[in-house]
Amino acid sequence: MSWEIIALLFFAGLSAGFIDAIAGGGGLISVPALLAAGLSPQMALGTNKMQSSWGTLMAVRKYAKAGLVSWPQVRLAVGVTFVFALVGSWTLTRVSNEVLKYIVPWMLMGAAVYVLISPRLSRHGAHARLGLAAFSLLVGAVLGFYDGFFGPGTGAFWTISCLSLLGLELTRATAFTKVVNLASNLASLLVFVVTARVNYGIAAAMIAGQLIGGRLGAHMAIKHGAGFIRVIFICVVFAMVMKLLWDQFAR
Repeated sequence: MSWEIIALLFFAGLSAGFIDAIAGGGGLISVPALLAAGLSPQMALGTNKMQSSWGTLMAVRKYAKAGLVSWPQVRLAVGVTFVFALVGSWTLTRVSNEVLKYIVPWMLMGAAVYVLISPRLSRHGAHARLGLAAFSLLVGAVLGFYDGFFGPGTGAFWTISCLSLLGLELTRATAFTKVVNLASNLASLLVFVVTARVNYGIAAAMIAGQLIGGRLGAHMAIKHGAGFIRVIFICVVFAMVMKLLWDQFAR
């Protein structure tokens, strides 16, 4: 593989890490880049999980240092998410996900509309509709399995769930999302490694970019707060919807 392609993959990793640290959706950048580099879809997904895990880890570290992660609060959700992401990724190796490809764009569109009209996307928390244990078990199971099995929009769904069901304000909801996303990423990565679906050389180039992008993105989110996250979040969700709808109708 040429140095030009490696450089492009580095910048793709950087851009994806920046977007992921703020609002999720970096896979819209990294997965197409990996496919364009000539990787098979399975290898692209596995390699993407490898590089995105490092970027998410950097974002989690940044949010934790800023005091935005409550480890007792997130602990149960992490465990549930990890287990169900393992199950989801294992299921993916045996079941077609074509049906989900048609459903997800409309789910994301609903999420984007909710974001636009929701008063909860602010600096202030809202009233929690679920207790922490019920939230962790229910949402961790559903979104953990979903991320392991399919993936697009997981970060957006986690953030909305934290806002609407747990009552967190946006910056803390984003921090919570990064921690549970890291759990599902690592679980899925474990399956991809075991099934030999990771290109480690390409992953290394993208990880270098992810580490920089994840740190910069988390810094910007912490510095500028809910207003900045809200704008990026809405843009990312709509971009994901358009990309998935385009893929769907292009077929």
